[in-house]
Amino acid sequence: MPDPLHPFVLKNEETFAILDSRGEICPDGQHDVGIFHRGTRHVSRLQLLLWGRPPLVLSSTERGAVGVLVSHLSNNDGGTGGSASMTIHLERSTVLTATACLQQFCFTSYGDQPVTMPLTLRLDADFCDIFEVRGYTRPERGRTVRRGLAGTLEMTYRGLDGEDRVTVLRLSDPVGEVGEEHIGLQVSLEPRQSRRIFLVLDFHPDAAPLGAEDHFNAAMAATIQRFREARSSAASVVSDNPAFNSWLMRSFSDVHLLASQVEDGLYPYAGVPWFSCPFGRDGLITARQMLMVEPRLARGVLGYLACSQAVSDNPSHDEEPGKILHESRLGEMAALGEVPFSRYYGAVDSTPLFLILAGDYLCRSDDRDFVAGLLPELEAAMAWIHRAEAGSFDGFLRYLRVAENGLRNQGWKDSDDAIHHADGRLADGSIALCEVQAYAYGARRSLATVYHRLGRPSDAETLLEEAAELRHRFHRAFWTPSIESYALAIDGEGQACQVRASNAGQCLWTGIATSEAAAAVARQLLAPTSFNGWGIRTLDERERRYNPMSYHNGSVWPHDNALIGMGLARYGHRSETLQILTGLFETASGVPMFQLPELFCGFPRREEEGPTFYPVACSPQAWASASVFGLLEAITGMAIEREHGSSRVQVRLHNPCLPRGLNLLDINGLRLGDEGIDLQFHRSEHDVGVQVRSRTPGVDVLIMK
Repeated sequence: MPDPLHPFVLKNEETFAILDSRGEICPDGQHDVGIFHRGTRHVSRLQLLLWGRPPLVLSSTERGAVGVLVSHLSNNDGGTGGSASMTIHLERSTVLTATACLQQFCFTSYGDQPVTMPLTLRLDADFCDIFEVRGYTRPERGRTVRRGLAGTLEMTYRGLDGEDRVTVLRLSDPVGEVGEEHIGLQVSLEPRQSRRIFLVLDFHPDAAPLGAEDHFNAAMAATIQRFREARSSAASVVSDNPAFNSWLMRSFSDVHLLASQVEDGLYPYAGVPWFSCPFGRDGLITARQMLMVEPRLARGVLGYLACSQAVSDNPSHDEEPGKILHESRLGEMAALGEVPFSRYYGAVDSTPLFLILAGDYLCRSDDRDFVAGLLPELEAAMAWIHRAEAGSFDGFLRYLRVAENGLRNQGWKDSDDAIHHADGRLADGSIALCEVQAYAYGARRSLATVYHRLGRPSDAETLLEEAAELRHRFHRAFWTPSIESYALAIDGEGQACQVRASNAGQCLWTGIATSEAAAAVARQLLAPTSFNGWGIRTLDERERRYNPMSYHNGSVWPHDNALIGMGLARYGHRSETLQILTGLFETASGVPMFQLPELFCGFPRREEEGPTFYPVACSPQAWASASVFGLLEAITGMAIEREHGSSRVQVRLHNPCLPRGLNLLDINGLRLGDEGIDLQFHRSEHDVGVQVRSRTPGVDVLIMK
């Protein structure tokens, strides 16, 4: 029977768990649950039986602030010789390490007689690759060996790639029975007595194991410390609206839940379950949205992507020198080349986004030594952009799949049917997406900023001249009066895809649009045919391929809305940005735990109904979680400026505003390199005022209205 509650997600480095409200994995109800490690499902079934029956669920809470799942359970009818129903309380806590899942069972008896309770744990491990779980069929698989010995249950999968993948279950208490797929023991309880039992699911059992209780306690302490450090290192954002604060807290915690430690900081993995790995585009956009409050993410993302930048031509991975990674996968299928994603470069936008983030991070942090160390990779990225543009027939940045089983479309809308003409025909040949030209424009301006900060003004001016020329060519080629918007793309024959899509809104983010075009795009995207009441659809409902249940042709994506909102604010369209923020806040208020999913359906909003879910959307998804912080940057009008040759930093706040329902917004601990500032935004009778509550001597504040 399917679990009526939303599944719960935990993650630590290369391990993530999708659990039901009992803290269990019951594949009979949902096929994609499990505990995954390094791209493989290491636990496909985990069930606890009391007197041979599953316990009742009283409540379940994912403590997002500390990365722990706590389930409160009770016994069902124990049958003849068993305890009466709901006399045994079980508090079950689950936490992950990088290589294990650990649970604490705390049993308390509220019966009036001593009781001996038979407890059975059922375990299975199908060792499916994540792509198999998604639906890929493999012609051949390895084999699994199961054995029970010395009170443990061990399962080993001998993969076709020559790697053994192992799951070992062990308990803190003596085990009475061990089978190939279960462990049994007896638990004795006196009235009002509590007893703790600890379970370990270990995926690297060769390491010297801790005792089960010590292992759980160490994992719990490390997880709490991990989230505590995340909160203490970032700026805090608090409003006077409790529901808005819940959204902020959940979003921040989810980004850090998905983040893995890399050499230069943290890298936010894209999303659970399908994208729990480094994605270039997703990591770059997430880090940019979080830049106001958590610049450590930008440093980690930039460092990781610089180290994994392509240095050679490899058509089987769509790899070319200077390109920035699209995704990097672990797992048997990636190792064997059954999918091309062990290290795959089929993204046209990751490379310019890499340059955009570098410049914005430098302005935010003044981390000149780090960015100067990235200069060879930044220049290699710009060289790839120049080569790609020079090799196209119209000088625009285009993509064309080379890898046989790579991605047909290589922008953020990468489903096969996402890029099309007004009559529904799919676009063929090399594709120039409108937002990718905007990114290429922003990349030039961003690298120019880096050059200015590093004392190379002539190189900076060259890039600024290129950007101005690209801006002129872009508007001439992409602006389409008949739809009052930028064309979605230009295909390989030079024909414009005259389609009203959200991509045009992202063009505003980097400033490539003219003011008149930005106003027209704003009107079009906020009209009822595009804005469904919760957010802006990926495709206007007037278009031939519109389908509110599609992945990219009518759905609503929070990160897309955030980038559009940031662009609208750049052109002074604050009320439209507030409309987007309000829609996403109301969406978050209508979904479990304020956790915005990767996307949701684009059906029009109806009174007394919440948003319509997309069935296989990732949740949490990093750039969806980060969207609120990008939109807060937009509505506060915040921009960080540093004068060339000066150590002073200027915080500019252009026409700040607050959505309805918020009268106060505090941003404290905003670090700007060696400087810092605390700000409060408050609603007054006629507008939104700003109070500088504290600042270090090197910070200047300019409020523009």
